[in-house]
Amino acid sequence: MLTYNSLGTYTTFPSLPIPCLLQSVFSPSSSSSVEVRLLVLHLSGAVTVIIICMMISTDNIREEAADMLCCASCGIADSGIAEVDIKLMECVDCDLDRYCSDKCQQDHRPNHEAMCRKRAAELLDEILFRQPESSHLGDCPICCLPVSLDPNKYVKYSCCSKVICCGCTTANMMRQLDEGSPNVCPFCRQLYAKSDEEMERRNKKRCEANDPFALREEGRTHFVDGEYERAFEYWTKAADLGDVAAQFNLSLMYQEGLGVEKDEKMELYYAEEAAIGGNPTARCRLGCHEGGNSRYDRAVKHFIIAAKLGHDDSVQRLKGMCKSGYVSKEEFASALRGHQAAVDATKSPQRELADQLLA
Repeated sequence: MLTYNSLGTYTTFPSLPIPCLLQSVFSPSSSSSVEVRLLVLHLSGAVTVIIICMMISTDNIREEAADMLCCASCGIADSGIAEVDIKLMECVDCDLDRYCSDKCQQDHRPNHEAMCRKRAAELLDEILFRQPESSHLGDCPICCLPVSLDPNKYVKYSCCSKVICCGCTTANMMRQLDEGSPNVCPFCRQLYAKSDEEMERRNKKRCEANDPFALREEGRTHFVDGEYERAFEYWTKAADLGDVAAQFNLSLMYQEGLGVEKDEKMELYYAEEAAIGGNPTARCRLGCHEGGNSRYDRAVKHFIIAAKLGHDDSVQRLKGMCKSGYVSKEEFASALRGHQAAVDATKSPQRELADQLLA
């Protein structure tokens, strides 16, 4: 890299190769300067020079030059010009270095690997320990209130792949009884399946359309029948499409070795994916894993996040860790308030009426 200094001479930085480098030459004036960029390219044995000039008003020209994006391996800089095809790409695992080609990334890998792993772990933790806005069940599509974690308080409809709270389901049933109308889905208004064969036919049709909900339910059917390999196939497809419940199921299968060989690495991977997606049970299991490996600070973080999603078991585990001194009273009190707020958010007069009718 060549820089024009105040003495009217050029200074060379030998660490950056000249043949294919974006060079910046600055005028001696600091208040108003002209930046001249010489892009040197080797095309078919000939040297092509592209000169770009622009006016700059800054006193920190040298700092800007130091921050210029360059390939971490060969030193070539991002041209920043649409007509010149020199664009740097970030490392696939971290955001520390950039490269102009796959070859440069491979050549620089030995020098970058340790730092890359550390930064990649930091980036993963930033995502992993971020508090989800809601659980993986989300909101009821009819009343728009959060769905309770209690499986007895919601219904899954295969016709439209929706999870609907019992309050809206019960209200729909009462309306149908009063009007004498046929039984239809409270969301999509499709008639209920008249037989298991018809329900299975509908589900397979949605599976062909790559509906993750339908794929997960088909996998569950095979799992109940003991066909673990088939269940693993369907749950893998659903997990790849972002289904959080399927990701958690795969974690359990890798743990138990059902339909697949035991693999702790894959077990933790899918558990983390499910936890990021808002599954509090997966989050709680990760907390237990971290606690079993004496990483109590990480375990506490997992339990607090799960508790604030309304997970009862995580509250009990935090209570035990508070007695042991791993959780402060302030942290435990904050988790309790978050847990109560999550539970209260799932309540409504309509849902309370449904609980009384279904009790």
